[in-house]
Amino acid sequence: MHVLFVEPGFPRNQGRFVQALAAVGARVTGIGEAPIEGLSRPIRDALYGYERVRSVVDDGELFGAVRRVQEREWVDRMEATVEAHILPAARVREATSIPGISVRTAHLCRDKPAMKEELRAAGIPCAASAGVSSAAEAHAFAERVGFPLIIKPRDAAGAAGTERLDGPDDLRRAIVSHGLESGASAALEEFVEGHEAFYDTLTIGGRIAVDFVSHYYPGVLDAMQHRWISPIVITTNRLGEPGYDEVREMGRRVIERFGIGTAATHMEWFFGPRGLRFSEIGCRPPGVGIWDLYCTANEFDLYREWASAVVHGRSEQPPSRRYAAGMVALRPDRDGRIAGYEGVDEIQGAFDEWILDAHLPEPGSPTQPVSAGYMANAWVRMRHPDYDELRGMLEAVGRTLKVRAV
Repeated sequence: MHVLFVEPGFPRNQGRFVQALAAVGARVTGIGEAPIEGLSRPIRDALYGYERVRSVVDDGELFGAVRRVQEREWVDRMEATVEAHILPAARVREATSIPGISVRTAHLCRDKPAMKEELRAAGIPCAASAGVSSAAEAHAFAERVGFPLIIKPRDAAGAAGTERLDGPDDLRRAIVSHGLESGASAALEEFVEGHEAFYDTLTIGGRIAVDFVSHYYPGVLDAMQHRWISPIVITTNRLGEPGYDEVREMGRRVIERFGIGTAATHMEWFFGPRGLRFSEIGCRPPGVGIWDLYCTANEFDLYREWASAVVHGRSEQPPSRRYAAGMVALRPDRDGRIAGYEGVDEIQGAFDEWILDAHLPEPGSPTQPVSAGYMANAWVRMRHPDYDELRGMLEAVGRTLKVRAV
């Protein structure tokens, strides 16, 4: 099988997908923005061919690269695993008659208001939402739904550009910052109270072959706004317990409604006083290294499972569910440069057996803003057979290991 893979060099884990495809027997032609010499040697070794383009999110550039390859030989699949690449890849895929995720599916997984409208029509509980393109539309939505509200870009990934609006003054500021006065469009949503988590799958021909549930402590919006929080993400090994049945059924219905065939998915959800509420879906793997946690927690290679699904239409190995695994993000106490760390020896002495890896930038390294995400600064990843024990250990790391900056 000949597979085109969009942007093999960035972000950092993209090479894992390329190598997995090659390992299960695919010929892989990469389409990327960097010169091939700029790719790591393992990625270059796994590639059968390479097409350089100015931008992988430019439909014309991407279409031209695909046509150049098709003029040489047959193409069986075209895959993309980054949020911003999904819709351009789908449009070019349809234009060049390559099987895979459709433009309809990619659009519904990218455009937040259209996504929720489709799912409400299917009876899947979601927050009230609307796409707004003017101050008048934003004020009308707020009057109809009430505060607090959430505003975000229509095609945001994760919490990028997402704000909570607690009253009219916040809304007026957001109208300006999101460009609604000049005709830009944004998604306005009802604020849903409750615990925030996500449901990830690998689907094959529309059937869920492998699935996972992970939890946020605290929710993403709080985590991305407050420096003093050391946020935690944990994937559970208790997925077989009855409490997750409703989440898994909701995920199955979303996949069926959106016509997702063979792909990775990432679904955010809330559970609170009003029960389970669907938040959003991406037709791609989650970010911040979550698949790496799934691999180590379940003692298998999820990248290879994905590649086997794409190339052979089957999965090879079930997840062991032996461990829970998680990460805690550690924020510097101020912006500037890293001065040093406190509590490293204490954490190693207490939890060394369960620590998978850690990223502690060298003193002198520039800090990154809190809004840059969970892995922008320091972090520690761990696993343990007991979910509650692991959560307690990660919380202890967040309390004890301090990142000092000047």
